[in-house]
Amino acid sequence: MPSLKKYLLLPSIIRLSSRVPRNRNTAWEGYWGRIQKTGSGGDVLWDAGNDHEFASYLPALQRTLNPDLPVVDVGCGHGSFTRLLAGHFPRAFGVDVAPGAVARARDQNTDLPSVEFRTLDCTVASAGELLASELGDCNVFVRGVFHVLDPGARTALAANLLPLVGRRGRVFLVETNFRGNALDYISRLGASPRSIPRPLKLAISGLPKPGHFGPLERLAAFDDDGWTVLEDGAVTIDAADMTTKGQPEQIPGYYAVLAPRG
Repeated sequence: MPSLKKYLLLPSIIRLSSRVPRNRNTAWEGYWGRIQKTGSGGDVLWDAGNDHEFASYLPALQRTLNPDLPVVDVGCGHGSFTRLLAGHFPRAFGVDVAPGAVARARDQNTDLPSVEFRTLDCTVASAGELLASELGDCNVFVRGVFHVLDPGARTALAANLLPLVGRRGRVFLVETNFRGNALDYISRLGASPRSIPRPLKLAISGLPKPGHFGPLERLAAFDDDGWTVLEDGAVTIDAADMTTKGQPEQIPGYYAVLAPRG
């Protein structure tokens, strides 16, 4: 979209975003209540309906995370990544703030006894200690959560992950890191002054505004006193197909693997 034409999107974006509830957890529950279909061709913006993106992370997961520990998928949504993780760890726990997301994840988990889902806000004080008291040391997988949190919630979430990983666990995080402005971002995902794809429209009208999350944002959340970065770098995040090309949208992202210091 030409650089000036994108600004014609502003009235629609302002109108849609004005509907987002102020309370983050209320917003997520309302969002999942409007989802009609997941997977390929579905309504979930970040769900490409295949395992291509997960396969790109697998080498790093295998070389950095302890395969003998359970894994906790923080912000699991409808559980697509939780189920993929279950093939590589003895147990997989998906947690999400939205009961509607957890209910959908349970409904879609038909034949994996090592997978469990529960409702939990991992930014709340002692949430990490609560899980650690039940599960012991864990690996943690976080995809697309930090970039929709405000700085205070990012710090709170990172603090809760420290007792959860204990001595042996690791955090593997993947976040959107598109460096343009919001209009550039939604234009890249197929929005035009004439139409906005349904997955994108549902996200704009129902969810907190996303931001960037790269090395600087990671350092602000995971301070050097508590964490060591084992590796990090650029990745590509697959989103729903929202154009006529028949392929997932690809979003620039950032990944990091972190271990507790000491």
